[in-house]
Amino acid sequence: MKQRSDIPKMQRWVIKVGSALVTNEGRGLDLIAIAAWVDQMASLMQQGMELVLVSSGAVAEGMSRLGWKTRPQRIHELQAAAAVGQMGLVQAYESQFRQYSLHTAQILLTHADLVDRERYLNARSTLRNLIQLKVIPVINENDTVTTDEIKFGDNDSLAAMVANLIEADLLVILTDQLGVFDSDPRLNPDAKLISSAEVEDPKLEQVAGAVGGSLGRGGMVTKIKAGKRAARSGASTVIVGGRQDNVLLRVRNAEDIGTFLSPASGPVVARKQWLASHLQVRGTLTLDAGATRVLKQSGSSLLVVGVTNVEGNFQRGDMVACLDVEGREVARGLVNYNAEESRKLMGVSSSDFETILGYIDDEELIHRDNLVLV
Repeated sequence: MKQRSDIPKMQRWVIKVGSALVTNEGRGLDLIAIAAWVDQMASLMQQGMELVLVSSGAVAEGMSRLGWKTRPQRIHELQAAAAVGQMGLVQAYESQFRQYSLHTAQILLTHADLVDRERYLNARSTLRNLIQLKVIPVINENDTVTTDEIKFGDNDSLAAMVANLIEADLLVILTDQLGVFDSDPRLNPDAKLISSAEVEDPKLEQVAGAVGGSLGRGGMVTKIKAGKRAARSGASTVIVGGRQDNVLLRVRNAEDIGTFLSPASGPVVARKQWLASHLQVRGTLTLDAGATRVLKQSGSSLLVVGVTNVEGNFQRGDMVACLDVEGREVARGLVNYNAEESRKLMGVSSSDFETILGYIDDEELIHRDNLVLV
């Protein structure tokens, strides 16, 4: 089980900032607070860390700009507020990061983007490339186009899904509370902060309560649930008060602040469990002896040069089984090309992809992060 002392070794973080923090309880963007978080993130980047920022606040900022005092209930009014507020939110982060010569990228996601297998892989590829370019993605839910059926419901869930998407080591949820308490600190002055716990501990949701703020859509319970979701890919979670001085640097140094939630299993085991049960197998790839040996011995990505036969009518992002020459399943994973494209590419080098298909998407047929041995 991971411990808080493991945090200094965790290099890939998803940082989520809540509406109440970003907008100073609805009074417009808190530019001083944003500047402080950006300063800390720039310091973390200088240490070689990889960061993805999930920020709430578009709707609340839009409400402030439009002069609305209460959060609207109608979906089209929420969408309008989000469209107005998104401009100021992204500009605030971009201008602050620019002072440290750091580039940012705006990413707007919906639930549908991460449950659709092809769009899931597209989002994953985009984020991976931005991280490699040392660009900080600033992610928010795409409130301007979502409907009730596909809304995340809160950016805590969105941040957890992003942690799964990029296989983050740590999800840091900055909130207006110091962390998770053993009872409601607003009602019980003797409530004690829970320093650490296993994320699956049933007592967590019992003590968290279900009351959220007027600006955001989630309370402490949604943050506990987000920690559980992040743990599916092996990520730990820290729920911590975002207004504390140097909060991100203190988390980095494993200081005992906030609530540290550890996953039940490590990232490899969690990822294997997720892939093994995630999707129905839609096709098969037969591998030559060399490709089979490489997969078993080194856990490398699967290249098309080692594929000798393709069966099924799968699409990009579908689950496929990898068989050895005797027909035994040796691995399964999410494929980067559909069945027709895979048949055209099997046995060739990635340098020939553009000539054969007219474009190149991924060099691997299945990336090692989306492949598990069975």
